[in-house]
Amino acid sequence: MGKIVSLCKRRGFIFPSSEIYGGLGSSWDYGPLGTELKRNVKDAWWRAVVQERDDMVGLDASIIMHPQTWVASGHVENFSDPLVECKSCHLRRRATDVAGNTCPDCGGVLTEPRQFNLMFKTFMGPVEDEASVVYLRPETAQGIFVNFDNVLATSRKKLPFGIAQIGKSFRNEITTGNFIFRTREFEQMEIEFFVKPGSDEEWFNYWVKERFEWYLKLGIKRDNLHLRPHCDEELAHYAKGCYDVEYLFPMGWAELEGIANRGDFDLMQHAKHSGKNLSYFDEDSNERYIPYVIEPSAGVDRSLLAFLIDAYDEDVADGETRVVLRLHRALAPIKVAVLPLSRNEKLVPLTREV
Repeated sequence: MGKIVSLCKRRGFIFPSSEIYGGLGSSWDYGPLGTELKRNVKDAWWRAVVQERDDMVGLDASIIMHPQTWVASGHVENFSDPLVECKSCHLRRRATDVAGNTCPDCGGVLTEPRQFNLMFKTFMGPVEDEASVVYLRPETAQGIFVNFDNVLATSRKKLPFGIAQIGKSFRNEITTGNFIFRTREFEQMEIEFFVKPGSDEEWFNYWVKERFEWYLKLGIKRDNLHLRPHCDEELAHYAKGCYDVEYLFPMGWAELEGIANRGDFDLMQHAKHSGKNLSYFDEDSNERYIPYVIEPSAGVDRSLLAFLIDAYDEDVADGETRVVLRLHRALAPIKVAVLPLSRNEKLVPLTREV
């Protein structure tokens, strides 16, 4: 990973955030080439899942939503990680990242795990009280669910259809690291695909295959990619089933994208808490039901990191090592360059014209 971090800083892909002040943990800024690469990753995803399909529409929901959204979704109650703290050096870690009851830094004794909610809390307006508490969204999905009825009414789509969204999310992670792999501010590419109950397994399998192949089409080596099903203990509180598309990062196999069968949990919860009818009337079968949802959820930053790692290559010629990024042409920040080999200033205007 060190070579990738160095390359990104040297060539203007990614810089440490606020570097002149010593930086800020797990915060990164995208430079000129990184900005173009990131845009190309998002454009490739959007083109594949929205523009080239007739069963998908887009959405751009607000980052700050009504706080009741997160009560209904279960995030206020369930979106937490077990936290342990060293009694000696006060290092704080996620309990699942530490083996035993000993601090990995100083050898001190760790506290018993306590639940730590991962949502960033803030206040809306000039008064800081419980009535003005709001949260920075920890996922983009809920913005799609609360807009299901709006999109259905205005797009006139029939099931099965999906809503896609790209946007920033925020999680106050206890343990961050591995460059841009796990950060507290990140960008998601998410789909909520609404289907008739009973057809959900078929669509779940379809999206697992579709999303796995997307990475291969953009140049990820097959040996560096695999699918891993979640066991029951791993499943989120809302999920009927889940597969992770995993990539072989320098630190080992890790999640690149998750595809989950969320059942009817989210629409049922929002209907219950809001009092709104979020059911769907199926004209073909003449019945009304709450749709099931298949969710492919990818991280822009993780995808970008995987594409960089997979494209990294070193050429050795005449005793010198040259670093090359063999990015897919759809992702490459610069497609073509005209570089005059002469210092003749008369060539400059001609070069610009070309």
